[in-house]
Amino acid sequence: MIEQTLTVVSVKGTTADLEAEQKQACAGCNGRCGSQIFAKLFGTAKKTFPYTFDSELKVGQKVTLALDDSHLVKHAMAVYMLPLLFSLGFALAAFSVFSLAEGWQILAAVLGGLTGYAIAKSRVKSLKHDIKVIKIHPITIPFTQIDGD
Repeated sequence: MIEQTLTVVSVKGTTADLEAEQKQACAGCNGRCGSQIFAKLFGTAKKTFPYTFDSELKVGQKVTLALDDSHLVKHAMAVYMLPLLFSLGFALAAFSVFSLAEGWQILAAVLGGLTGYAIAKSRVKSLKHDIKVIKIHPITIPFTQIDGD
């Protein structure tokens, strides 16, 4: 199980929009690695997603959710491997079965990749996420020191 603590940013009835805490790619290189450069190029826009709870939550409340690991393998196989396998399969078929020239093999590989992408996209829509609520944290009030206490 992969666990993540999220913050409630808006509430509509029992449906809350949750936002994950942004994490740095790594803290060891002080921004000199490729991950940090890509993060700067593509921005760090925060993403939210809706989730329906049994009870109402308040804005600012923290929620810990868990995702079953087995679904990640299915998603990764569909998203990454299907387009790659179809691309290679189409290119090999163009070479060995049809004895086409190199340009046609490249075109067949592109068509195979797009076909694999279309199949992967339809498979990912049919996969269901098994998200479980682990803990709903109470809203904490920050303690401040008052002069004279």
